[in-house]
Amino acid sequence: MSRICHIELDERGLPEVAPEIAQERQVALFDLLEDNFFELPARDGRAMPDGPYRLELCIRERRLVFDIRTKGDAEAAEFHLSLGPFRQVVKDYFQICESYFDAVKTAGPGQIETIDMARRGIHNEGARVLQERLEGKAVVDIDTARRLFTLICVLSIGS
Repeated sequence: MSRICHIELDERGLPEVAPEIAQERQVALFDLLEDNFFELPARDGRAMPDGPYRLELCIRERRLVFDIRTKGDAEAAEFHLSLGPFRQVVKDYFQICESYFDAVKTAGPGQIETIDMARRGIHNEGARVLQERLEGKAVVDIDTARRLFTLICVLSIGS
């Protein structure tokens, strides 16, 4: 029951994204719903509602907002994270993704593999930052953090 069963991104006001970014978003959403670990630990001495959870991710007032509800749509938790700690890794991720998308069109397999390894490394760093920022608020495994980081990148485009 420690999982996300539904996810929604509030993309209102965001610019149109490149087809490759839209594909990354769709894959992250699909993979996240297929397999994830998401748990709300007790806070201030009180137990949090059990999952599965419905998650809405959005950016409000330049902060990343996690609006978490139970499967039955009852409020479970809401927390806001500063985007500051994510800015550099998001920027690096978009730059390496652009290089990767260009390489897929023109480069040889060795160069593509090298860029993809760098891309995975930056993606892992973003996931690690997310896990640190969620400490005490939510527990996620590395794969869930990676997929959520992809969605954070998409939401960060317009901020």
